[in-house]
Amino acid sequence: MIEPLALSAYCDRLLDSAACTDYAPNGLQVEGERPIRRLVSGVTASLALIAAALELQADALLVHHGWFWKGENPCLTGLKGRRVRALIQGGASLIAYHLPLDTHPTLGNNAALASQLGILDAQATGIGNGVLWTGRLGTPMAPADWAAAVGARLGRSGTLVVGSDRPVQHLAWCTGGGQGYIEAAAALGVEAFLSGEISEQTTHAARELGIAYLAAGHHATERYGVQALGDHLARHFALDHRYVEIDNPA
Repeated sequence: MIEPLALSAYCDRLLDSAACTDYAPNGLQVEGERPIRRLVSGVTASLALIAAALELQADALLVHHGWFWKGENPCLTGLKGRRVRALIQGGASLIAYHLPLDTHPTLGNNAALASQLGILDAQATGIGNGVLWTGRLGTPMAPADWAAAVGARLGRSGTLVVGSDRPVQHLAWCTGGGQGYIEAAAALGVEAFLSGEISEQTTHAARELGIAYLAAGHHATERYGVQALGDHLARHFALDHRYVEIDNPA
């Protein structure tokens, strides 16, 4: 059992959140009315996740995509109002970490995705404040075979753009909406780049840069860091932790 502020303070130190310039607040976003014994984690603090967490009698939600993004309307009305109202009526806390949970060297989304996909020698490049990573496959694979293997592991079909038929062995990745790093990735000399989303211009960039690009899903590539953090907190503070998967094809 631990108080919400104390758990958030521990995560702040663990993830070094003060070092990240982010466009959403990291840490405790809503303080609940009780200490935390049961922690439910998920990718996004949606109404469906809140309902599932309260059904499980969670004391707190731990998410990657929380609330209060820069540039959005701050009024708690409509969709946002319903989410906030459900959480507060349930008495639970909301703890969210965005970029700090992308960049952490062992618990972050990029590190956790590398582990899921069996990528060797995974390391941050220092590009994009640590969100662009590189590594290698144990055995070179044709781009289509590599994309199929990733899809099988993540449980969804991605979108592959083949800018070169070179076998994939060295690759770069940035989970979530990191397709804008494709030029930086190509400059590293890798054969392939993986992220969550694809934009119209990404296709042309991949073809002109001679690199295979795989959009494997924003949600699909960012569901492992929050699980790793939740498991760590459960062990450290003797909490009951459960991850809830809310299906999202994006």
